[in-house]
Amino acid sequence: MPSPTHMTRLENRTVLKLSGADRVRFLQGLVTADIAALEPGDATWSACLTPQGRWQADFFVVSDPDDTCLLLDCATEQAENLKTTLQRFRLRSDVQLDITALPVHVAWGNPPPDSVLENAISFRDPRLEEAGWRLIDAAPDTPITTTEQDYNLHRLMLGLPDGVQDCEVGRTLAAEANLDLLGGVSWKKGCYMGQEITARMHYRTLVKRRLMPVAATSPLPAPGTPVLCDGVEVGTLRSSQDHIGLALLKTDAANNQLTCAAHPLVVRLPAWLETALKPQTPSDSNPTEKS
Repeated sequence: MPSPTHMTRLENRTVLKLSGADRVRFLQGLVTADIAALEPGDATWSACLTPQGRWQADFFVVSDPDDTCLLLDCATEQAENLKTTLQRFRLRSDVQLDITALPVHVAWGNPPPDSVLENAISFRDPRLEEAGWRLIDAAPDTPITTTEQDYNLHRLMLGLPDGVQDCEVGRTLAAEANLDLLGGVSWKKGCYMGQEITARMHYRTLVKRRLMPVAATSPLPAPGTPVLCDGVEVGTLRSSQDHIGLALLKTDAANNQLTCAAHPLVVRLPAWLETALKPQTPSDSNPTEKS
């Protein structure tokens, strides 16, 4: 029996609009994804980093189907700071930045009806196909069939991070948030803020910690609770709901016996993350990178 369409509005998301003739060139030099590669209607996941390659904000970028603007679907609590950060680099560029009141919906399971998709700026979640669809500016009568908590459980089961819950401003590296594994970083575009550190970690396989999906037999404790292996801290719990969550763990801790708040904790690696945690061989490195 096919799965139903689950759909809800995310009240904790805000859409930032970038318009003006220089909008693509402007954003291209600041964020991790390849904005210049987007065709009208295309979307990507991306982030704004510090010069040291540390996370400041992550968001979805969609090129308006009419090719008039870029829309950034970001966490509401980061919208003002993200706008301020981007404006610092505007200088004489022909770019206007506005915080909109456009609603954001998500859907997963079966595809939403065409009538819903056609009345919104809609796109597949660019991180994983199983994540579903995102809809910006959907019609007021868009059916709500489930809750935000259900969506949160859905993304945790897939191992997908939520930046404001799972990352720390000025501390979390792009690779630790798995931006490099989920299409949030382009390795072919030109320079952007934080590129040097991000590229060095990627090509020299220096990533020592990653967000990993975890599960327990009891409800998980608060974010920041240490995760232990034989009494030694190997990471911390991040966001969770009920018995599943994400933890920022040392990459060599995935197959060990772990505990969190004295309860057993099991790492459940999705295929896309399991492959990344396998030991690298010399042939996996960038052939142009000097030792």
